[in-house]
Amino acid sequence: MNSPAAAPIRVLLADDQALIRSALADLVSHEPGLTVVDQASDGREAHRLALQHRPDIVLMDIRMPVMDGIDATAAICAEPSLTETRIVIVTTFDEDAYLLSALRAGASGFIGKGADPAELMNAIRVVQAGDSLLSPRATRTLIDRYLDAPAPTSAPRASPAADALELLTEREREVLRLIARGLSNGDIARELVISPHTAKTHASRVLTKLGARDRAQLVVIAYESGLVRA
Repeated sequence: MNSPAAAPIRVLLADDQALIRSALADLVSHEPGLTVVDQASDGREAHRLALQHRPDIVLMDIRMPVMDGIDATAAICAEPSLTETRIVIVTTFDEDAYLLSALRAGASGFIGKGADPAELMNAIRVVQAGDSLLSPRATRTLIDRYLDAPAPTSAPRASPAADALELLTEREREVLRLIARGLSNGDIARELVISPHTAKTHASRVLTKLGARDRAQLVVIAYESGLVRA
């Protein structure tokens, strides 16, 4: 007896350029296990359509009329009915300065508009699985550049994230530091000489205690709290 096929990953596209939306829709719709539920031409429409369809993934442009991608990301992530929806920012190199704001708003990662189709499909699947950041090295570089800018003599900025760390055990803090370095659960297990299951359990507890949506949010918390410095 054959087991039932897994439900496809449902993707919402948000970009103000019709040509880009069409290209993305063609790529996603022809990928096994993925389906496009709808397309939005601005951030406000993306928010409305996300509420309507409850997609698994939103591929979100930053620069859009009416409501930009950052505000749309924040609006979607604030919806109690959309806690399972993950947002991937689709960006160009000249938009790097906006990406930290997008992560703070709740985005789970980002990918360049110049990425090849295989990278885009993999990005969707990785973020949907929630196993790791979409691009750990690029994300750490970005956060180093825009968040860790104070001079070395400056004290870490006061942040609610710093207070939240008091909820963590010392081992959980170790795990958070490693997550901020972009390590997967398997990498963490090897680093701490524990089982992958134990590493996953620690990571899950950190997510729960800090009220983070995913590992991308944990990276932001780790840097904003001063737990990890460049």
